[in-house]
Amino acid sequence: MSWYEESVVYQVYPLGLCGAPYENDEASEVESRILQLVDNGWIDHMKRLGVSCLMLNPVFESVAHGYDTIDYTVVDRRLGTNADLRHVVDACHEAGIKVLLDGVFNHVGRGFWAFRDVLEKREGSPYAGWFNINFGADNEYGDGFGYETWQGVPYLIKLNHGNFELNDYLAGVIRAWEEEFDIDGLRLDVAYCLDLGFLGYLRDIANELTAKRSARLGERDGKFVLVGETMFGDYNQWMNDRACDSVTNYEAYKGLWSSMNEANMHEVAYALKRQSGSDPWDLYTGRHLMNFVDNHDVPRIATRLSDAHHLKPVYGLMFAMPGVPCVYYGSEWGIEGEQKFGDHELRPALDAPEWNELTDWIAALAACRVPGAPGAEALAWGDYTEIAVQPKQLLFQRKSEHERLIVAINASDAPHTFHFDAQCGQATDLTSGELHDFGGGSEVEPYSCHLWLCER
Repeated sequence: MSWYEESVVYQVYPLGLCGAPYENDEASEVESRILQLVDNGWIDHMKRLGVSCLMLNPVFESVAHGYDTIDYTVVDRRLGTNADLRHVVDACHEAGIKVLLDGVFNHVGRGFWAFRDVLEKREGSPYAGWFNINFGADNEYGDGFGYETWQGVPYLIKLNHGNFELNDYLAGVIRAWEEEFDIDGLRLDVAYCLDLGFLGYLRDIANELTAKRSARLGERDGKFVLVGETMFGDYNQWMNDRACDSVTNYEAYKGLWSSMNEANMHEVAYALKRQSGSDPWDLYTGRHLMNFVDNHDVPRIATRLSDAHHLKPVYGLMFAMPGVPCVYYGSEWGIEGEQKFGDHELRPALDAPEWNELTDWIAALAACRVPGAPGAEALAWGDYTEIAVQPKQLLFQRKSEHERLIVAINASDAPHTFHFDAQCGQATDLTSGELHDFGGGSEVEPYSCHLWLCER
């Protein structure tokens, strides 16, 4: 058990939110844009929203979008200084919010200092082994050698994790990040592409940092967490004692919005039962995947949904299902966006946070997950049992050692009555505080989600 399993995560893409130029000219004066997170009220907003963990996408010096690293040791000049980043982390910690940084360790940009050395010295560079290079070939830049890339993108040069000197260097980077910035863990970019042996090596580093931090913060808060970006497949490959603590739940993500759009709640119900049900063959029961309805790589949920009325039930389902919920900046008040001419359309600059009825709803859901709050144990640690599923409705139970929660989702434009044996007479609706009587059926309004905490 650690702080992560009971957390609510808020994802920020700093280069976008802070309005940084899309390209880094490597010559401009440093601008402390990242301090907007403090000065423009974003940390106060996260605290009000009920967030307990901030996940920052790339913050270190890069060519353009952050995933084309130039230098792992220096904050991107478009965002500020190392001291600025530490100030943001300290402000988060003061507000009770943990911080994860984005660890981009599968590939680097062409401006990465070690690759530049290879460009200059070719086979004579001591860093040539850090990459998978063919000096008998060429590339589209006319470098006089070829190299392995990430998914064929010519400016993203894949690192060779068979090279122990490279791995030792990256281990030093991670230790320095923890020491200098006091971060609480990492999001591992494209973890599904990383060598499993290298993931095991990162697990050793994380365990080392956990032991160090636990001596100061205690076992629960001292955990140095690794969250891997994964797409599809068996997540157990990347989520185990020799790899990540958690991974991104793209399988359920697709079911979340598609079930709403297609009036087919069976899709997400199948994913949830397959992942976390009580059958012996269910894959991830007891594990905490990171759940989301959008992020910096996919359309905003307000754009993806065909009917905006589904925003309330889709967020309700995301917060109530097994795993850790993650909210992408701006989506909590319903901004729209999709990729048209580049990923930056999904990563807009925003002057300051906003608040509306949707934000109220998400804050109410987050309040249900605060450790010690009624229902929080069931939401964080409870098992999953499907009770009923229909094209536009889903009813399931989350049960832990001390709590039992019934979750009712109605994605229809009409009221719906659930008839089932709740095995208790009354419950408390966690988001409204109202008492609910299961006798005679449970009627719920259109486009709604209810979390009913049963009397024992």
